[in-house]
Amino acid sequence: MPKYESVFIARQDISAAQVDGLTETFEKVITDAGGTVAKRENWGLRTMAYKIKKNRKGHYVLLNLDGPAPALHEMERQMRINEDVLRYMSLRVDEFEEGPSAITRNKDRDDRPRRGGDRGDRGPRRDFGGDKPNKSDDAPAAAPAGDADSAAAETSESKGDEA
Repeated sequence: MPKYESVFIARQDISAAQVDGLTETFEKVITDAGGTVAKRENWGLRTMAYKIKKNRKGHYVLLNLDGPAPALHEMERQMRINEDVLRYMSLRVDEFEEGPSAITRNKDRDDRPRRGGDRGDRGPRRDFGGDKPNKSDDAPAAAPAGDADSAAAETSESKGDEA
């Protein structure tokens, strides 16, 4: 039987229990038509790139399905009818991905530095220059190369005024 990956987005204002109920409904449609659900991942409430039907966020769910095409078509028909489903997409795949999906792996990964707040064991935040002393404290800034003649003229005029 063909294998499919299907992801749907449910409205942000329904509860996680209602999302589980929706998922079970769609799984039942597949199993009643002679298919099986190999994997089910709830990705949780995530921010979307743009508003869909006045929703900024949505509950994402991934289903790995193994079943006939009419079972998938019936599930998609049920998704179109249901008001709680904002979007869905189903793709036919050759093999299912082993282990957790890329979204779940990225969510579990904790090696990225956090923005702001406590810096933990990384120490205090330093300026971009690090521990180097500021050059402006030691000596005046050098004139740009193109202005060398005008800078020399200014220094000779200022020396003439002082004398």
